[in-house]
Amino acid sequence: MTGTATTVACPHCNGINRVPVGRLAEAPSCGRCHQPLFTGRPVALDGAGHEAHVGRAGLPVLVDFWAPWCGPCLAMAPQFERAAQLLEPRLRLAKLDTQAEPGLAARYGIRSIPTLVLLAGGTELGRHSGALAAADIVAWARQALAR
Repeated sequence: MTGTATTVACPHCNGINRVPVGRLAEAPSCGRCHQPLFTGRPVALDGAGHEAHVGRAGLPVLVDFWAPWCGPCLAMAPQFERAAQLLEPRLRLAKLDTQAEPGLAARYGIRSIPTLVLLAGGTELGRHSGALAAADIVAWARQALAR
């Protein structure tokens, strides 16, 4: 997020919205579908969603790489959801099902799950493998953003 505005992908339609940085916390809505840009919940990413949220939007994205058969992933899911409530609108939280999107998982070299990857402008800022509690997710993400 540089300058006075950033771009935010809509979690509903993947539309790209330009939002003044000072107004991110004011519950902005999508210019295309008029739904809230921030829901306090992680966004489920597929290929198109990944391109919008990671490739085109300026807001940093914390991606949880997971799979439905992974016990630690399922245990961490409510913690990741709570972290989304605490970290938005400073960054977007997203979940990527490695079973449904193996190409994207391979692109990031995901070898174990759950793995958190923090991205800004398509550049990886940090990575953590293993389940975390919500407070630890928040602390790790804030520290990685500050680097």
